[in-house]
Amino acid sequence: MDAKKLEQAARLIIEGIGENPNREGLLETPKRFAKMLMEQLEYAGISNDEIAKKFNKCFSCDNDDMVVLKGINCFSYCEHHIALMYNMTVDVGYIPNGKVIGISKIARIADAVTKRLQIQERIGKEIRDILTKILGTEDVIVVIQGEHSCMTARGIKKPGVKTKTASCGGQFLVNAELRKEFYLVNSK
Repeated sequence: MDAKKLEQAARLIIEGIGENPNREGLLETPKRFAKMLMEQLEYAGISNDEIAKKFNKCFSCDNDDMVVLKGINCFSYCEHHIALMYNMTVDVGYIPNGKVIGISKIARIADAVTKRLQIQERIGKEIRDILTKILGTEDVIVVIQGEHSCMTARGIKKPGVKTKTASCGGQFLVNAELRKEFYLVNSK
């Protein structure tokens, strides 16, 4: 990332809204803004293959019972307005195919995918695709619920509206009973 360009962008925004970028409270804002974006969008330009390689920590397992990890808290920025997507939870389920992934790696994958300019629908698909690659199984489901400030704080201004998406693969796509089981386990 280019910190200087991000600082220039912040300065232009400050000037564009009619503020004085040289007043005391705003003097360091461009640097803080650049640092914040570099942290919160740190996976911009990093491929899903690179994320899969970084977090590929699996263990042998002869169990084929569903694994569910729910309530991974994340946030992201929508690519349409660079507005915050917040109060976002990611729930993941999968059927092992001879191996399981370290559970903290699932949360790290969710964090990595959300640290880009995104749309919620793509976040779920990318998490699912990365897990499919690592685990060697298509039997992965990712459900995301979140609020979008482009909906809640601007435009229509409807606070509290939540968007829920599901990205299903393998048996979760074709087996309604398995999906129901995931949702049942996920609701507790």
